[in-house]
Amino acid sequence: MDINAALNEVFVKVFKNITGIEERVIQTGEYQNATANDMHVIETIGIGKPKNMTSVAKALSVTTGTLTISVNSLVKKGFVERVRSESDRRVVLVSLTEKGRMVYLEHQKFHEDLVNSIVHRLDDREKILLEKVLSNLNQYLKEMQK
Repeated sequence: MDINAALNEVFVKVFKNITGIEERVIQTGEYQNATANDMHVIETIGIGKPKNMTSVAKALSVTTGTLTISVNSLVKKGFVERVRSESDRRVVLVSLTEKGRMVYLEHQKFHEDLVNSIVHRLDDREKILLEKVLSNLNQYLKEMQK
């Protein structure tokens, strides 16, 4: 097998494994009613100050209408709250509830554990190389989205 085919096989397996494990962690945790899509929205909203719907939709590369459907679901599940901006009543701001912040932190811990499990076996040179490779891959994928 040539190196390109081997890399392709590894990329596909890594992606499937990460998403599969992530789904299982979400489904077996305290927040079983959260989906992987919910987690992406929760992660984008974050635990900082409230964000407007347009900026969250842009960060997720979805339309505001698509985000509205997800946010409606997250509000019903108790993860997100929305309020109108005091300075501009046309603007809707979203933020995480206490329950949303807890699932956000649990999800961040999953990612932290994942990264730590990989990098603890690498020396500094390998860590820098891995970061460069993944950054290049990410840049390529961003360009593909355009």
